[in-house]
Amino acid sequence: MPLKKFLVLVGALVVLTAILAACGAKPTETPLEVPFKDAYTSSGHADAAAEAFNHWNDEDPAEIPTSCANCHSAAGYLDYLQDGKVDTAVPAPAGTITCITCHNDAAKNLTNVTFPSGVTLTGLGSEARCIACHQGRESKVSVDETIAKFNAAETPDVVPAPITGQDGKPQSLGFINIHYFAAAVTLYGSEVHGGYEYDGKVYDVKHDHVEDLNTCIGCHDPHTLEIRFEKCATCHGEQAKSVEELKNVRVKQASGLDYDGDGNTDEGMYYEIQGLQEILYAQIQRYAKETAGKPIVYDANAYPYFFIDTNDNGTVDEGEAVFSNRYDTWTTRLLKAAYNYQVSVKDPGAFAHGSKYIIQLLYDSIEDLGGDVSALNRDDAGHFAGNTMPFRDWDEAGVVPYRCVKCHTAEGLPTFIQGGGTTIVTSNGTTLTAGVDPMSPSNGFQCITCHDEANWPNRYAVASVVFPSGKTVSYGGRDADGKFVADDSNLCILCHQGRESTTSVNNALRGKDPDTVDPSISFKNIHYFAAGATIFGNEVQGAYQFEGKEYVGMSAHPVNKCIDCHDAHALEPKVESCATCHQGAKPEDIRMTSPDYDGDGATEGVLGEIETLSDALYAEIQRYAEAKGTPIVYDPYAYPYFFVDMDKDGKPDKNDQGRSIAYNAWTPTLLRAAYNYQYIMKDAGGFGHNPKYIVQILIDSIEALGGDVTAYIRP
Repeated sequence: MPLKKFLVLVGALVVLTAILAACGAKPTETPLEVPFKDAYTSSGHADAAAEAFNHWNDEDPAEIPTSCANCHSAAGYLDYLQDGKVDTAVPAPAGTITCITCHNDAAKNLTNVTFPSGVTLTGLGSEARCIACHQGRESKVSVDETIAKFNAAETPDVVPAPITGQDGKPQSLGFINIHYFAAAVTLYGSEVHGGYEYDGKVYDVKHDHVEDLNTCIGCHDPHTLEIRFEKCATCHGEQAKSVEELKNVRVKQASGLDYDGDGNTDEGMYYEIQGLQEILYAQIQRYAKETAGKPIVYDANAYPYFFIDTNDNGTVDEGEAVFSNRYDTWTTRLLKAAYNYQVSVKDPGAFAHGSKYIIQLLYDSIEDLGGDVSALNRDDAGHFAGNTMPFRDWDEAGVVPYRCVKCHTAEGLPTFIQGGGTTIVTSNGTTLTAGVDPMSPSNGFQCITCHDEANWPNRYAVASVVFPSGKTVSYGGRDADGKFVADDSNLCILCHQGRESTTSVNNALRGKDPDTVDPSISFKNIHYFAAGATIFGNEVQGAYQFEGKEYVGMSAHPVNKCIDCHDAHALEPKVESCATCHQGAKPEDIRMTSPDYDGDGATEGVLGEIETLSDALYAEIQRYAEAKGTPIVYDPYAYPYFFVDMDKDGKPDKNDQGRSIAYNAWTPTLLRAAYNYQYIMKDAGGFGHNPKYIVQILIDSIEALGGDVTAYIRP
């Protein structure tokens, strides 16, 4: 027996002997009272009759293999705690998980856990003891490795030929099983890659629940394993009166979409997942029959779960759910989808652990099998879309820098507000957020991002907002004493203000000849959704305003506050509000008695006017750049957006490493116009926020480049 194994068992026996000695004390002494004994005895960890502790009793030899012993025996877990692996098989039956399994110094000091994907979570607390087992046994990594072993990556719809196994016998591609109760996979999402994550897709990371209810033992009693329902009831008491009714829970503000396409956005997240599971299973059956060549059925209670549907009736009949009838014509596309289906089924608490991650896996599996996803939803509204780049851009670095943390983390904005909301505009026009240190990336916003926890459910009161130009404004205006008045929409423009301005562009170009190419000039990016800058127009000068021109100030629209026009959670425009004055008109078709700004003679909404002018500006940018010797192309989805296009094929040129070449031949005139073009592109609602300001900016930019503006009408 290895020395490590011997020492572990000796230590366990010493502790156990001490407990037994105390329990068998003399009648005149008080027996040792084992804490939480009754609670533990009622749990699955103490169920001596469970398959989890008896599966290997009739094996030859009767032992629990090293790959299973760490979670299916106390001795194996104690061995695992020493160095993260089990060295020796454990004789079966080995008994249940006991007190000393988790109550020992090694378990107490366990803070890091490595997942099947190879990812190691560090700095964990007591939940590390749970995660060590509840992490599954497979991952995207292992699925891809298996596919590569069969050389099947490039032929996803073909059943790969058998290969020679380690035993020298032919081996066919078979089902890969995540294993049971992989709750940590669901909870941590794409941080640990336990589901099959499709290439090119982005997924939610750890589900951020409320403070103190963010870990295994925060939500589950560590001895009974039962859910601490009384804590759930604090917030979800109206939706759930019992543990079973927790399936009805959904926070519509953050989960308002109809994910499974059944038209019901009131049902709990459990039922949204259930709906997607049904759709995926139907797709698996369709694909298996039509493409893989054999009908398939699933039985959650019989290994290896997927079987040949011998009579092709779509259900599991007697004699079908047996190992000899296991499904045996797997393509890699079918394998990925079936793996994800099993991931979703084998964590019955997935709806609470990380529903969005599971929804994304199911959606992508349906889509990959060729299913119709037009009625389904995958990604949440922007503030809650933890799987999108505004929240995932810093995953590799592991930290969101101070310039971004205010608007791209759940806790950045409240930290900024609670710290006094200090914004510093430097001498060169750069805006810095003071008092907010870099933070770890977030999985989208939380309720506490905008709602003051100390005065729940009130939103934070923000009296005024400083813009990148250094200008200070407020939706609430000023009171009789000249002081700014708080308004809920000020919360929105703390972030939706852009990051540059006329001031910062001028400072970057100071002293440079307007039409001379200068390699020291780099593109200035307004950033995304600077709606606040558009609405306030000349009052904050977010777009580049040309010297000698006059610009409109705050939008004169009678409804111009953020939350008057947008749902605060879904973020969608309140189209019904528009109908009060614009009966029957789509927002993009609306125009008042405005002149024909773009001079095309068409009867169109103001959005159409802006689109024509935007196209004209882009054409002038390209004409001017080519005249200066370096053709240019714009890509709205790739930073830094403007690229060299010497062959004028409409695509960015590539360097020797295959990377797009950023535009590097700026003149001040070109930069100002390009800055404004990006400004218009990145505020898709500019036509509603302040259309006259947008039209002024476009026409002035075209004119600055030497374009003909005689046909246009500048408001």
